Amino acid sequence: MAEPHRAAAARRRRRALARRGLGDFWASATTRQALDALQFTLIVSLVVAAIIAAFGTLVAWVLVRDSFRGKGFVNALIDLPFALPTIVAGLTLLALYGPSSPIGVNVAFTKVAVAMALLFVTLPFVIRSVQPVLIELDREMEEAAASLGASAFTTFRRIIFPNLVPAILSGAALAFSRALGEFGSIILLSGNIPFDTQVSSVYAFKQIESDNIDGAAAVSVVLLVVALAVLLGIRGLERWRA
Repeated sequence: MAEPHRAAAARRRRRALARRGLGDFWASATTRQALDALQFTLIVSLVVAAIIAAFGTLVAWVLVRDSFRGKGFVNALIDLPFALPTIVAGLTLLALYGPSSPIGVNVAFTKVAVAMALLFVTLPFVIRSVQPVLIELDREMEEAAASLGASAFTTFRRIIFPNLVPAILSGAALAFSRALGEFGSIILLSGNIPFDTQVSSVYAFKQIESDNIDGAAAVSVVLLVVALAVLLGIRGLERWRA
């Protein structure tokens, strides 16, 4: 009879520990500072993804459809954020747009600076997603539309853009995921000002420095769940595109 009682007591202790663990996790993830950092991170990542979707599509169009001197250099330069350590990108942006800016523009330690850093590191995603689609796009459909009297804007809206939408959305989702967890290019440029320019990745790092491992883990799990949801969405987009 003693064994069933001990087993039941052990189960109750495990349930109590699980409830306490979930309670501690929820308390750490929903502090005012953690929620503000998460909110700012999500908003700035969405804004950056939207800008990159539009600007990246334009750059991809120019690289595929236009010819100009230095095109190969520009095409290679697009991949620089992939090769450059992000802390180097942060230092470079701080030198260009910080207190000692050679061009007289100082946006360091502002929300604009955070957005600029994220725009730099996410630039290639939409461009490299859209470029292959533009290259493979059947030009005969565009020529047929033009021969039937369609304007360039109508041809783009009715024929080209629908084919680009899956690639644009996929690239924007990848850019959003990268922006969500970006650390190196932001930590210097943002200033890490609580309730202003503090993003979740830097907040988690500061919690580790303060020996608050539980707080860092809670915010990290939230970011992990959001990033996983975005990646699953990308897979759905790829199936839709196929």
